[in-house]
Order: sequence, then structure tokens, then C-alpha cells
Amino acid sequence: MYAAGLSTRPLRSAHRGGGRVHGLGRWVLVTGALVGASLALARVAAGATAPVGVVVVQPGDSLWSIAAARYPSDDTRERVDAMERLNGLSGPTIVVGESLLLPPGS
Repeated sequence: MYAAGLSTRPLRSAHRGGGRVHGLGRWVLVTGALVGASLALARVAAGATAPVGVVVVQPGDSLWSIAAARYPSDDTRERVDAMERLNGLSGPTIVVGESLLLPPGS
């Protein structure tokens, strides 16, 4: 007969790293950050305006009403066009709860 022996060593977790990012994960994070920074710099270099604020669309809001309220001394048509471009909109349709980037004021 053979006696089955049981190990008295404590079990160790196969997971090592303690929540740290290693290898490929670190590479992906660093690469993503560099690409994001490069795109932002390219936009600024190309003359694109950086947004200065965000507004959340409320019931009854329109691009026109937001532009008129935020930029009372500017041409509202130009502000609506700038908001459409900055937010990638193809028209004036917005949805309640949507966050819109606001262009800098003049």
C-alpha cells in the first residue's frame, strides 16, 4: 500500500502583480497617451480651437438658445456653426442629456 501524502505548504495565488500594470498593458497605456497628446497638439497647430467648457442639454434647449445665452455679444449664427463643428454635428439636432463642448468666446 501506498500512503498519500498531503502537502503542508500554503497555497499561493497564481495571480501575481498586485494590480500593477505590466508589459503589454503598460505599453498600451503609454502609446494611447502619446497618440492622444499628439492628436491634441496637431489640432492646436492646425488652428482648431480648444473647447473651454461643456454644457448639458436641458429640455427646451437648442443650439441657438445655448449660443445666445453663452455668447450674448457675438453673432449667434457663427456660434451655432462653431458648436456644430466642435461637436461633430451635421445639423442643429441635439438630445436632452447630451454634453456639448463649447468653443472659446471672443
